[in-house]
Amino acid sequence: MRCRKCPHKAVLEIPRHHTAFCKRCLTEFVCGQVERAVKHDKMFTKADRVLVAVSGGKDSLTLLDVLHTLGYHVAALYVDLGIGDYSKRSKAKVEAFTSARGLVLHVHELKEDEGAGINDLANLISRPACSACGTIKRHHFNRVAVEYGYSVLATGHNLDDEASRLLGNVLRWQTEYLDKQGPVLPASVDGFAKKVKPLYRLAEREIAAYAVVNKLDYIVEECPNAVGAKMLLYKDVLNRLEAESPGTKQAFYWGFLAKQEAEGGRTMAESDQAMLRPCVACGQPTTAETCNYCKMMARAIATKAP
Repeated sequence: MRCRKCPHKAVLEIPRHHTAFCKRCLTEFVCGQVERAVKHDKMFTKADRVLVAVSGGKDSLTLLDVLHTLGYHVAALYVDLGIGDYSKRSKAKVEAFTSARGLVLHVHELKEDEGAGINDLANLISRPACSACGTIKRHHFNRVAVEYGYSVLATGHNLDDEASRLLGNVLRWQTEYLDKQGPVLPASVDGFAKKVKPLYRLAEREIAAYAVVNKLDYIVEECPNAVGAKMLLYKDVLNRLEAESPGTKQAFYWGFLAKQEAEGGRTMAESDQAMLRPCVACGQPTTAETCNYCKMMARAIATKAP
């Protein structure tokens, strides 16, 4: 199979776009899709300081690599969850990646600052590890961005991630989460960094192919705690639909975004300003007197105490 843009051999076929690309054209395609997302959704500019949350996986390292290549002012944040050898190897990948490119890397160590790894913390509060992990990461992503003066926090969520999350929310009619399904969450109140998802126009396999052809050294294994996660089931369902009808994921998620934009109504910023207040313990914005992170840590400390 030949590349649809040049005479070279294609390395990846993309049925949803009725095209195929060689190594160079694939790299141009991925960079172009990220740049298009950044500009179309007004995520940030070359003047902004952007903090990229990285895990050591293909998505976040591809995002960091692309934004750096495009000339954006980026730095990285790694939250060490203390998941044994998996976290050690993930951290090593991130450190090598950022060091090779001369990028600033911020690291938050759970065992050092919270006193325990994610699995021990989850056991203390009797919550699933993934649930506790999400609360902790969201807290520290925002905290580090605000504390170090980054105007934007970028995450490596791709089209597959967003489509599967949307499917889960729709299946359970979790309408309160749908407003937050967009690729941009504004810095609506003091203490909140703007949050963006520049990879939302790209499928997981396209990102994986970019990482391979550009020789990004990333951790291949899924997080051990992800085994049995509902999100993987939703991804599998969507992958089957995509195989039978290419473009299903794109039509599902992009169609949702188009409908959301067409309906207009109250903006996320207006909703946040009406609901959010500073947490009495840490000061980060929350809808309650105390944020979920501080409630969780207080419960863990109380459970751990003799």
